[in-house]
Amino acid sequence: MASTFNTILDKLHLTSRDDDGVPAKEPTQEELKELQDKYTEAGQDHVFTFYEGLSTAEKAGLFERLKSFDPNYINEIANKALHPAQRSDESPEDELEPLPEAATASILDSKDEDIQSWYTSGLEYVSKGQVAVVLMAGGQGTRLGSSDPKGCFDIGLPSRKSLFHIQAERIWKVQQLAEKQSGKKDIFIPWYVMTSGPTRRATEQYFEKNNYFGLQKDSILIFEQGVLPCLSNDGKILLESKAKVAVAPDGNGGIYQALLTSNVRTDMRKRGIQHIHAYCVDNCLVKVADPVFIGFAASKDVDIATKVVRKRNAKEPVGLILQKNGKPDVVEYSEIDDATAEAKDSKHPDLLKFRAANIVNHYYSFRFLESIEDWAHKLPHHVARKKIPHVDIEKGETVKPDKPNGIKLEQFVFDVFPLLSLEKFACMEVKREDEFSPLKNAKGTGEDDPDTSKQDILNQGRRWVQNVGGIVESEGSAEETGVEISPLVSYGGEGLEFLSTRTIKAPAVVEKED
Repeated sequence: MASTFNTILDKLHLTSRDDDGVPAKEPTQEELKELQDKYTEAGQDHVFTFYEGLSTAEKAGLFERLKSFDPNYINEIANKALHPAQRSDESPEDELEPLPEAATASILDSKDEDIQSWYTSGLEYVSKGQVAVVLMAGGQGTRLGSSDPKGCFDIGLPSRKSLFHIQAERIWKVQQLAEKQSGKKDIFIPWYVMTSGPTRRATEQYFEKNNYFGLQKDSILIFEQGVLPCLSNDGKILLESKAKVAVAPDGNGGIYQALLTSNVRTDMRKRGIQHIHAYCVDNCLVKVADPVFIGFAASKDVDIATKVVRKRNAKEPVGLILQKNGKPDVVEYSEIDDATAEAKDSKHPDLLKFRAANIVNHYYSFRFLESIEDWAHKLPHHVARKKIPHVDIEKGETVKPDKPNGIKLEQFVFDVFPLLSLEKFACMEVKREDEFSPLKNAKGTGEDDPDTSKQDILNQGRRWVQNVGGIVESEGSAEETGVEISPLVSYGGEGLEFLSTRTIKAPAVVEKED
């Protein structure tokens, strides 16, 4: 019966298989010709090779996808990415220097009164409803052996909480701390969760299933970053199948355009947001909506601030935040020579001159995000050479390459940094053991994997207990010496005096005061 019904719909140039359950309509001949002419002019008309042989549903889907792209723009950004401007022999070398001292602070050596002042003012902004959080969560847990969104991943904590769950509870705690300081009630921090095509629905379902982790549903907005077509090495748009364009997310730098197309910025404006914390989902130690960071950035009156950790050694392959030719920038490890990497700080000879390691943890002023239209088109696209399954246009057969055969274009969130003057950029160094533990690799790798993420949280909890005079005992291995302290109990080690006389048998989890 269903197949008969769909056959009838196809004959009527309709289909019942639209994602929203609404019959999708095949484009008219005039609409089709207009789009085909556009792609023909751009030299990309091969994408219509199999169009006439498609079902109505497939025609509608392919048409809508192709209509969402401007082929001339795709050609332009691909050409720039594949053929970047070459530096002439006469061009001066890039001038690299650490950020000026006036633009930096370090939790490692700042005065206690400064940190407390930033913390107090940060919570004040929260209590005024001026702070929001943007989470970059478009990735799947493919490297971790999971097809779920990475934020759903369970790193093996005693509580079995996922990354999303941990981060949601940290937001809840900051709200409570702001309520306690201000005496106000019902303080909410909007949480804008940026997903990708493959992760959006699964993320929405996960939040629904977990009742939004105790946060107010209306304060959570899940949106989607954009995509760009995958290209052959000579810039031709690849087809994933006869009816589908091969696409890929446009990188974490796509966040800026997504804030516009999703109406997130409009929502922020309606709420009166002034200060935004943006971070990546894979850092289990991230201090979400960190009052100290918000207060620090606001005190500097900057448009962008960033957190960094101290580079472990000269060889650690991390991007560095510094000034390049007088502008704030990020320089990748592969872009600097050994002499630069190993250079020492003249004022602190035991430290590297360039030691501010990028951890993709940023602050934005809302006034800066109000100017996205003025600069988003200036951000460069970068080439990632990949193995991309595609349809052979000549034979109509699917090709699964065994070596990179094409490119994906992506933008980086930090590409915007050089558009700012040094006066509008700031940097805060934080303790790696307290704020940075990325989840990148499969279990058993021994570095940036579920086990290291879990252990870093347990080690932090153990330090917090010991800092208030508590004792942590374990008869097991070194991996069983930690304590998981729920963010609902403590955001950053505060409020744990009730553990001062306790002896805790590790591994353990502290979920409430008792």
